[in-house]
Amino acid sequence: MLRFPEGFIWGAATSSYQIEGTATGEDKIYSIWDHFSRIPGKVANGDNGDIAIDHYNKFGDDVALMKALNLQSYRFSTSWARLYSDVPGKFNEKGLDFYKRLVDRLLENGIDPMLTIYHWDLPQALQEKGGWENRDIVNYFNEFSIYLYENLGDVVKKWITHNEPWVVTYLGYGNGEHAPGIQNFTSFLKASHHVLLSHGEAVKSFREFGPKDGEIGITLNLTQAYAENPEDPKSVDAASKFDGFMNRWFLDPLFKGQYPKDMLTAYEDYLPDVYQAGDLETINQPIDFFGFNYYTISMLKDWKKGETAPIDFEHVSTGKPVTDMGWEIDANGLYDLMLRLKKDYGDIPLYITENGAAFKDGLNSEGTVEDDNRVDYIRDHLAASHKAIQQGVNLKGYYVWSLFDNFEWAFGYDKRFGIVYVDYETLERIPKKSAHWYKETIQNNGFKMSEELLRR
Repeated sequence: MLRFPEGFIWGAATSSYQIEGTATGEDKIYSIWDHFSRIPGKVANGDNGDIAIDHYNKFGDDVALMKALNLQSYRFSTSWARLYSDVPGKFNEKGLDFYKRLVDRLLENGIDPMLTIYHWDLPQALQEKGGWENRDIVNYFNEFSIYLYENLGDVVKKWITHNEPWVVTYLGYGNGEHAPGIQNFTSFLKASHHVLLSHGEAVKSFREFGPKDGEIGITLNLTQAYAENPEDPKSVDAASKFDGFMNRWFLDPLFKGQYPKDMLTAYEDYLPDVYQAGDLETINQPIDFFGFNYYTISMLKDWKKGETAPIDFEHVSTGKPVTDMGWEIDANGLYDLMLRLKKDYGDIPLYITENGAAFKDGLNSEGTVEDDNRVDYIRDHLAASHKAIQQGVNLKGYYVWSLFDNFEWAFGYDKRFGIVYVDYETLERIPKKSAHWYKETIQNNGFKMSEELLRR
């Protein structure tokens, strides 16, 4: 039996737009995802989050299910579009009331809330002012954060400023796969700076307006990069640059107060005129913990200059099994990543704030979902996490992605990440085999391991 340290936190994660529903009206204004999903061809099947899984109306039953699964913590996000008002200092009280009721229900059931302030559903009204390319958004975000601290800080003690700035800024502003759909590398760099700067300002405000017994951090999506041939300088350089593109462009400002020099050189022709004195000091605010999301690795063969971007990477397959997203399954990458984080950025407390896999799940004749592939995925990554803890990594908790099948952004409802199956016609929730396995793991604070896995 692999047992985790006493006090290790077991949780699950979701995000507002992916589960809440209630598109527009008195309960919520238009978000960039409401807008983007209505542009033909941007989201699979023309899907949108108007209903999603209707968590807004079904949250009571959903929290009861969380308790039944033994969850100790629930990571959710607030919808800026549900709370936003064009009037400075004014917010939608009905939206706030929803999150108050949700948090109260969580606490009544012994579940610790972890609140992510921003998980991608920017008000469309702010996008029309330039979105994350406009430096003014740093002040808008800070005002929003303070409002949340003042109104939820008495009941929420764990806070995350942003979820996955790379996705927000590169997929949103660089290649346009996500809302708002802008395709410009300089826009990506501009937006990434403002997201990081808004994080720093929000952390500073947390120290003044947040709960004195609270903690705040940020969540990045990180991908462990490997050279296909460690003896080939081109392959090694490609892996280093991909690490800079995906990871260090965000990690270094947060923890070292500087952008990586090699990437500044690589991006020289694309750098925006947005950097101001004092910005990096603001970004480099001390945080209480660091959250990261891990799904897969990247194997690099070579790189060249792109036509519309400074770098065009050549990836190669390792031949490992893949998820329904086409992502290679490699739990050792998670282990290597955590050791690297400790080595390069210090012994800060870590949370795996997302880890999971999409597979083509379906109900069998008995009305259950036998997702053994997901059980294997979660088990293997938890084993890698346990191994890292034994090597001195300060890992405090694990949040599976996702609690429910939901709206998977540009993939619509085609990809199922949940440990709980959702029938999108009836909105019935059915715990999968992985949910039952996770429930037992939480109860035991660990799980049994095969001899083969122990040898890996």
